[in-house]
Amino acid sequence: MRGSVIFQQNRALGYVSNHVPATVRFIEKRNENVVTTCVGKSFHVYGANSFRLIRVGGLHPEEISCVAADGFLTYVGCGSVIYGWRASTQLRKTYRGHGARVHLLLPFGKHLLSVDEASLVKVWNVSLEEVYLEVPFCNDQFEISALMHPASYKNKILFGSAQGGLQLWNVKNGKLVHSFKDYDSKIVVLEQAPALDVAAIGLQNGRIILLNLKFEESVMELTQDWGPVTGITFRTDGHPIMASGSTNGQVTFWNLEEQVIVSTLAAHDESVTSLKCFANEPLLLTTSPDNSMKLWIFDLPDGGARLLRIREGHGAPPKCIRYHGSSGRNILSAGEDASLRIFSTISETLNKSLGKASYNRKASKKHRKGEDPFRMPPIELFTSEVTRDKEWDSIAATHEGLVQVTTWSFDKCRMGELKLVPEVFQNKNRSDFGVSATALCLSHCGNFVTIGYSSGHLERFNIQSGIHRASYGKPPAHDGMAVRGISIDNLNQFVVSGGADGIMKWWHFKQNVNKPVFTLKLDDPIAQFGTHRESAMIAVALEDFAVLIVDSDSRAIVRRFTGHRGPITDLCFSPDSRWLLTASQDCTVKVWDIPSAYLVDHFRMPQVCTSLSMSPTGDFLATSYVDNRGIYLWANKTLFSHISLRVINPEAEAPLMDLPATICDENTNVLLDETTNVELDDLEEAFEEINLNYESPPQLSQDLVTMSNAAASRWQNLLNLDIIKKRNRPRQAPQKPKSAPFFLPTVSGLDFQFDLSEGQNGVTEDGSKILQPTQVEQLTSFGKLLKEAVSTGDAEFQKPIEFLSNLGPSMVDYEIRNLSPLDGNSGSISVMAAFMRMIAALLEGNRAFELGQSWLGVFLKNHGRVVVDHQELSALLEQVELAQSKGWALLEERLLYGMGVVSSLRNFSA
Repeated sequence: MRGSVIFQQNRALGYVSNHVPATVRFIEKRNENVVTTCVGKSFHVYGANSFRLIRVGGLHPEEISCVAADGFLTYVGCGSVIYGWRASTQLRKTYRGHGARVHLLLPFGKHLLSVDEASLVKVWNVSLEEVYLEVPFCNDQFEISALMHPASYKNKILFGSAQGGLQLWNVKNGKLVHSFKDYDSKIVVLEQAPALDVAAIGLQNGRIILLNLKFEESVMELTQDWGPVTGITFRTDGHPIMASGSTNGQVTFWNLEEQVIVSTLAAHDESVTSLKCFANEPLLLTTSPDNSMKLWIFDLPDGGARLLRIREGHGAPPKCIRYHGSSGRNILSAGEDASLRIFSTISETLNKSLGKASYNRKASKKHRKGEDPFRMPPIELFTSEVTRDKEWDSIAATHEGLVQVTTWSFDKCRMGELKLVPEVFQNKNRSDFGVSATALCLSHCGNFVTIGYSSGHLERFNIQSGIHRASYGKPPAHDGMAVRGISIDNLNQFVVSGGADGIMKWWHFKQNVNKPVFTLKLDDPIAQFGTHRESAMIAVALEDFAVLIVDSDSRAIVRRFTGHRGPITDLCFSPDSRWLLTASQDCTVKVWDIPSAYLVDHFRMPQVCTSLSMSPTGDFLATSYVDNRGIYLWANKTLFSHISLRVINPEAEAPLMDLPATICDENTNVLLDETTNVELDDLEEAFEEINLNYESPPQLSQDLVTMSNAAASRWQNLLNLDIIKKRNRPRQAPQKPKSAPFFLPTVSGLDFQFDLSEGQNGVTEDGSKILQPTQVEQLTSFGKLLKEAVSTGDAEFQKPIEFLSNLGPSMVDYEIRNLSPLDGNSGSISVMAAFMRMIAALLEGNRAFELGQSWLGVFLKNHGRVVVDHQELSALLEQVELAQSKGWALLEERLLYGMGVVSSLRNFSA
């Protein structure tokens, strides 16, 4: 068995950028700048006007190390290979030849420069995929760390080294043009200034030098106090401003005329890896390894920049994820960066951030991430309800090692003001400072949150006011042992708690809270709870890696599942409570069928699954993993096709599956096969614009039902023409026209003479008075075409079909009525047989399907008795019936399948 039986990879959410610098280029057809960022083994292309994801690049065999782009291709360095992508999804070029990892790329006209970690420079002919020039450097003397092309310097490239050296090379003949004086620190950035002959040099020690390359003179030297320079860019909209980035996320704006700092900007929590000013626009783009991309606009009174647009994900891996609401459109995610975020499964442009947990939110805004003394530890667990989303906070969260429980508002997208702490643990009464909140549950009504602590206490608060309402148990509910799980029923009748002492206790929700109503002793300590309120079932994970199903109403164990080889990290029910999904530290996810008590599916991941949640609509499974910042969606295949589930041995080895990725091209796996031969284009085709105009053939496949291009009015009302004519007839009877004058044909000329040349005495042109059969036969135009098709052996009946398709409804009815020789019509039995063969050909070939059905209905309505009375026509009718039933069965199967898929996805319409 390969992969999962029930789930298949869908996509990944929450990835924006990493440590690889982004590229920016202007697309004239879109009239906007597009930004290309790296996300591990793939790359994303965003439109700068809205930060909407335009395209997703193909999946590469290794992590991407560098990206560059020109007007034709996007070049991606992956290991020692460079891939050239057209439109981000079409692999057009592959450049192989480097012996080390490629870390620098520079498009240079019809050539591409690449530098690997061994400082070998290769100049590639883009179209031919051949090496034009190689220039080797020695890492001990000149380890290339940066490069640029000085404007107006033909065939010249400027190289910077880790030793501080700077050299200008001619890449046409491979000769050294000039060596500049060495600097006292590693050159990390080279950027062309708006002025000719001037280049900006950024050093690792924080110095910035503007160097005149022509005279080798330093125009000015600046020093930033925030560490190494990671990026330099210049405004080109008429302001003499230079921006520099640093490793601590700070961006500095310099006035080059006065050589002073104009303003600073705390742009990111981590290093600024990309810093790009848009050409002739007051806009600045920054990206960072903190998984964010931001666009800043210079419109403040002091000339500073403010945030205009942002797209970001978690800066650290998620620890807990849960679907919020009944629509399955939003996923709440708490990350190790102490933030709480909302991810939309419809479009990532709808993602929102609720902020980062803080003891004092207002004071935290004045501090950076590393310097913020008010930053709270990461969220470990949270619970949410939609009932009171609009009125007050609807999310409660516990934090690592803290006794405080914070509240959050989903509707307002921010952290609440309340910090829930019972009186016994407040500082004036607190004796044990090692107590922390370990479990919590929000009531279905959205008014109360019940919290369990490591000391065994179980407390209930009003989440609106933060007032303490009840303490369960005297002594505490699980005295001295941590509370690991809490569950509340839909009617707020009972609270169920489970502790590390291996005991489950049922408590009255409001009254008589001092003693439990019922106690259930388990064999091992409880690790965590998972609840399905509608069915009153509680999934209990034990520390011996087993999972129990407890019926909350009967208070009995109804199922026991074993098979995991590591601690249970998370568990959840399917919406219909038929399946229980469990994740473990053995990197497996298992699906248990509760009615049959069998394992029906399992799969293994490369990393440990830290959290999982099933969509309320049952269509997606969301998972998060160790060392992965994204959320991964898995589609439920049982909603789209019939899946036969079989019993699986819980001890069997689970198949390994890859994590989903944001891939939109089904042929991207061509990269994984190094023996794949990619068809190469010549030089002219490499730089031509791709023609996107596609003309569909008349019929894509004979296995598909093809409709005609005729308007619906031409065939929908054919069977009802009699009713329509009766409805549209005039109210007054038509009047008899006046007698027309009688004219005799005359011959044109000066003399008056009657024309007696045609039809004189019934004599034909050849002088014979005998009538020929062709003169007696009076077929219509359509009948003649049918007869001609039979005589010429045209089995497809192209001309008759085309003729009838171009007629209006009334003429179609007239032509079909006149196929019969009875009732004064001008047809014949042979013509009727030809018509039936034409209909059979249409239906068998699945062509003009709706026209064939309509014409057949009109034919049988008018000539049904004639068909029954003639043996030849009756035999043809059986052939037509077989073709019609076969075509309709195919169409019905496809329609029902499509209707089922649409019905399943109706909740996902944007």
